[in-house]
Amino acid sequence: MKGTLASYATAILLIFASTAVTLMNPLIIKITVDSILGDTLPELPGFLLRLFEGIGGKSYFMQNLWMAGLILVVLSIINGIMSYFYRKNVAASSEIMAKNVRTIMYDHIQHLSYSYHVKAKTGDLIQRCTSDLETLRRFLANQFFQVVRAVALVISALIIMLSLNVKLTLISFSITPFLAISAFLFYKFIKAKFKLADEAEGKMTTVLQENLSSMRIVRAFARQDHEIKKFVDSSKDFRNKDFVISRLMSWYWSASDMMCDIQIGFVLILGSFWAAQGLLSVGTLYAFMSYTSNLIWPLRHLGRVLADMGKASVALQRIKEVLDELNEEKDESTGLTPIIKGSIKFENVSYEYEEGHSVIRDLSFEVKQGQTIAILGGTGSGKSTMVNLLVRLFDYQKGSIKIDGVELKEINKKWLRRNVGIVLQEPFLFSRTIRENIVIANPDCSMEEIEKVTKIASVYKVINEFEKGFDTMVGEKGVTLSGGQKQRVAIARMLLENHPVMIFDDSLSAVDVKTDSYIREQLKVQCNNATTFIISHRISTLMQADKILVMENGMITQSGTHGELLKEGGLYKEVFNIQNSLEEDLSKSIRKEGE
Repeated sequence: MKGTLASYATAILLIFASTAVTLMNPLIIKITVDSILGDTLPELPGFLLRLFEGIGGKSYFMQNLWMAGLILVVLSIINGIMSYFYRKNVAASSEIMAKNVRTIMYDHIQHLSYSYHVKAKTGDLIQRCTSDLETLRRFLANQFFQVVRAVALVISALIIMLSLNVKLTLISFSITPFLAISAFLFYKFIKAKFKLADEAEGKMTTVLQENLSSMRIVRAFARQDHEIKKFVDSSKDFRNKDFVISRLMSWYWSASDMMCDIQIGFVLILGSFWAAQGLLSVGTLYAFMSYTSNLIWPLRHLGRVLADMGKASVALQRIKEVLDELNEEKDESTGLTPIIKGSIKFENVSYEYEEGHSVIRDLSFEVKQGQTIAILGGTGSGKSTMVNLLVRLFDYQKGSIKIDGVELKEINKKWLRRNVGIVLQEPFLFSRTIRENIVIANPDCSMEEIEKVTKIASVYKVINEFEKGFDTMVGEKGVTLSGGQKQRVAIARMLLENHPVMIFDDSLSAVDVKTDSYIREQLKVQCNNATTFIISHRISTLMQADKILVMENGMITQSGTHGELLKEGGLYKEVFNIQNSLEEDLSKSIRKEGE
């Protein structure tokens, strides 16, 4: 950060120095026209006047007019060198700033709560980290320094022009207040338009991201035309809002160009009239024309700078909105780190995503260390939410959850998640090798450990059937693997950390019954001390559990072993009868085909 500020400070100093050199050019030409080609005594400070006379005065410079050209060339070279170092410092500092902010944003997003990511739109977040940040970088690299340069020009030129002719200076600056006021009003008006365009771009990016992420679904349901129309509509909306900005900019540029041209023409007419009457020298008139152009055009660009500042302020606000979100790291850096064995107790736990819409209501049950708990329930019954509460992806609002007698909310989040492993129904695999996906949480593990967990997850043989084995690239989101293979790789990844509490959120749904049974047997043998939660709709998966919980509408309506629930009746028995009937029908079909 210090290096970036030093680069910015250096660039500002170079701008002032470059401006001073630029403003010397008209003075050199003025002296040449008025004091060398003309008879006016040079208007120079005492020491420069003595130097002028010491070199040889008017007669010497008259015979060596090339020296004026040489001075202009030398000043141009000096100005060019300073411009190079100024731009180099600006480019370096702005890129470093963008890189630092990008890193800060990415780090912050990594530590935002899961509930934030559930509601946030991925495409919009991508735009804030890329397009909005680039808008901010461009402003700091270009427009900010145009403001600095304009200020330097106005101050320096005003001092020089006042020393040459006060009346003409006032005339030269007569339009400046109108330009400044119009630029400010334009900025206030167009800022809201920039916000609308930026939000429209974010929506368009979201549509694009969602489409690319769900390409298989789009093709499977032949929804290409629908998706194209959806993207075209969002793109058209962005185009229309951006076009409004372009139209407003065109009006502003046209009006400001006209005002600038009128100002320069007015100075030229009045200055020429005074020069004809002998009230103003030709060299002074040239100098005023040069300074007026140097002043008017940067001030005219002030509208564009302010417009870009409006766009940058919108981008900064969107970036700030993300950075202002509560960082989960604050919770992860505090809390207890108890030894977790696996005894769990839910007492009257309730949770609602939105006020008035409960997902979990008065949930109470107890699990002893090493037990296997199976959970059955329909869609929206709260099964996944319940286990998400256990790893604090969400925080319960009422009741109490205790692990080995310690309140869940008092435990450090990172510590809790190192001890409670979870495998989701649709696990995410990175676009890396199978080995890298398995060891992502424990990169220092040995190959022997990797092979062990893949054998437990019944995926070792499948992996070795690939040409490159564990070094096979799985592709984006694991497209190289089938659904069942992805689930088993995810199970192996979770087992590598040897968690005392394991959660399988319908993560065996894509494997066949035989493989399902094998994995559960291996888990029982290899991880017999681990407390295990298994969410499934498959009775054959649930029936061997120590306890089965049946959930309906966010509540536990039944609890017991397989035999107890069959005697009791209710949802569990209904599902069992349906699945048993389907299996019998399938067996009869197979027998008939065999006959």
